[in-house]
Amino acid sequence: MTSIALRCAAGAALATALIYGPAAPSSAAPAPAAAPAECLYNPAQHTGAPKDLGTPSAKPAHAGPVKATLKTNRGDINLDLDGEKAPCAVNSFTFLAQKNFFDKTDCHRLANGPGMKMLQCGDPTGTGSGGPGYEFANENTGGATYPKGTVAMANEGPDTNGSQFFLVYGDSQLPPDYTPFGKITSGIDLLEAVGEAGDDGSSSAGGGKPRMNVGIEDVVIAQP
Repeated sequence: MTSIALRCAAGAALATALIYGPAAPSSAAPAPAAAPAECLYNPAQHTGAPKDLGTPSAKPAHAGPVKATLKTNRGDINLDLDGEKAPCAVNSFTFLAQKNFFDKTDCHRLANGPGMKMLQCGDPTGTGSGGPGYEFANENTGGATYPKGTVAMANEGPDTNGSQFFLVYGDSQLPPDYTPFGKITSGIDLLEAVGEAGDDGSSSAGGGKPRMNVGIEDVVIAQP
């Protein structure tokens, strides 16, 4: 599994990608489609995937808004998740949160350049190559945009969503290839401070590990 890469060029010719890495051509048969009103979580080779994690229920647990809190070493980041428009992404996120999957993980990637301001999290290895051992299809991408406050899934190509997600703290120009599944309701100021501190430039695609570390201590899902 290659690492997530963010590629961004400023100006009118902006070309941006937020992916695990270039996907190798595959001759494998297409994955089966999910039944109506159900989610399909297919096995995937991810580093750092817990052996007994399992997969979320095929039937989404949430059909409407869900409140979540990322409790980090920098403070709380509160989210409103959209279980109506992105039921499978929200179903996976809440499943992983309840399994403590995100606990004691670092947000491994910061981009703070023109046209892209985001912090990427959700990798249990902190390297950009980790995931939960399953993947699922894109949702809610028709005409999708990524303004300040968006929460969206990172992927390595169409229908390869896993556990990695990104928090947008400034209007960002991306193609509609990444499932938006929520909004940041508070904590943007924390992300802006991380952005101001910059990154170590370790990514060949731009950006890198944040100089101001952000560690997720817990993800709390509010009970309905």
